Amino acid sequence: MSVETEDAFQKELVELFAQEAQEWLQQIHVALDELQQAPPFERHCALAQTIKVGISNLGGSAATLNLSDVERASFAALPFVEAVQDPSARISADDFIALCKQLGHVHGALTKATGVAFEEEQAPASDDGPPAMISTNDFLVLLRGLQDQRTPSDTFHRNLVQTIVAQTEGLIGRGAEQCNVASIQEFLDRSAEGDHGFLQIVRQEFPDLTAVLQTLKSGDGVPSSPSSGSQNVVERVAQLWSAAQQVNASHAMVFFMGLHSFLTIVMQRRAVVSAKNYDAIQSRLVQSVKQIEDWAESGRKERMVIQSVLPH
Repeated sequence: MSVETEDAFQKELVELFAQEAQEWLQQIHVALDELQQAPPFERHCALAQTIKVGISNLGGSAATLNLSDVERASFAALPFVEAVQDPSARISADDFIALCKQLGHVHGALTKATGVAFEEEQAPASDDGPPAMISTNDFLVLLRGLQDQRTPSDTFHRNLVQTIVAQTEGLIGRGAEQCNVASIQEFLDRSAEGDHGFLQIVRQEFPDLTAVLQTLKSGDGVPSSPSSGSQNVVERVAQLWSAAQQVNASHAMVFFMGLHSFLTIVMQRRAVVSAKNYDAIQSRLVQSVKQIEDWAESGRKERMVIQSVLPH
């Protein structure tokens, strides 16, 4: 194999590795967000294992490609995962901060090694002094006050307040007397990013899904959209379903799961569907997009309410 061929092959492998790394990091961060919410014992163990496997996969793949900086940064994160993996142990906010910092080093090493912009994990701590803290008990009282003060017209549809209440109660149960304010803000920021990303994907796919339904209704077969690449519409709906799961948009999960099943049957020519039914599905698609927009707006409002009780 010539030097040029070897270089091209190595470049291709690194590009594939970068794609896989993006997926692993997404899984790691989704699991980390839930882990910080004090989930039940078995779920806590499963989430910690997901993070550990993802980091090990990163390190192992980096080693096979001689990406030594990525390998070292990845395996150096494992002790930080082990510090938060036992739900019966006393886990502090600082333990999660340390893990986030190390994941930031992994992001940086990946960007340097692959040339792909991996956004660094922002650790909720400042080098300018000790991090801002709030009494765990005081924070819980403030959160419960938010729940008591709400009226029927501003009900928390997303339950983000309840999520942080459960997380805070879990910290109290583990003996943590203080909450790191930046860590709470990081959770809120990641929630906002997830909402925005999911909403953008849904909006991008909406015109193509509408076109597919219209073409199926007319009996002209399945259109090949320029934006779909090699993926068919069933796979793309499955991705929407998966994206809804990652941000816990339950109503969207149900809709896209049903749409996925429907399109699978239709594509396999196992059912004849009337034009009226296609119109009903199109109507539900429009309604679902509107519900997702309302869901995202509800999350934004809840995050603002939570931020209002945090010390500034």
